[in-house]
Amino acid sequence: MTPEEITALPYRNNAGVVLVNKDGLIFAGKRIDNPGNAWQMPQGGVDKGEDVGEAALRELEEETGVSRDLVTVEAETADWLTYDLPHDLVPNIWKGKYRGQKQRWYVMRFHGQDSDIDIEKDHPEFSEWQWMTPSDLINSIVPFKRDIYVAIFGEFDTHLRG
Repeated sequence: MTPEEITALPYRNNAGVVLVNKDGLIFAGKRIDNPGNAWQMPQGGVDKGEDVGEAALRELEEETGVSRDLVTVEAETADWLTYDLPHDLVPNIWKGKYRGQKQRWYVMRFHGQDSDIDIEKDHPEFSEWQWMTPSDLINSIVPFKRDIYVAIFGEFDTHLRG
C-alpha cells in the first residue's frame, strides 16, 4: 500500500481500560502475538451499534476475566484519541482496512483480588500479566502507541494519584 492509500483509510473504533488496583498500579498484559517485550492495557474493537463504555467492559472481561461487578468506572477520556500503525503493518493488521485506531479510554477501579484475573481464555491476548506504574507501562508499550499512553495517563492523572 502506498502512503496515500494508507492515509485515506479510516480509523478502527476501539475501547480501552486503565484498570487500577488498590495500590494505584495498572494492569498490563504481555501481548501474546508480539515476539518482543510488548505490554499493554486491555483494549479492543467496538462492535457496530455497541456503546463504547459497554465495549470497554466487555473487552475487560474477555481479556482479563474481570467482570463488571468487580470494577467501578471512574472516568473516561474527554475525546477520542488516535494513533496510526506503522505503514509496514497496515496491510497485515485488520486485513488492511484501517490506518490505526480511534480510542476512548476508561479508568476502572478494581475491587477484586489478583486471583480474579484470568488471562487464559479461548482466544488469549496476553501470555502473562502484572501490575505496573504508568511510567513502566509507557516504557513497555510498542513505540507507535507510546504517545497515546502519555496522553491517557496525563488526562487521568488525578485518578491515578488518588
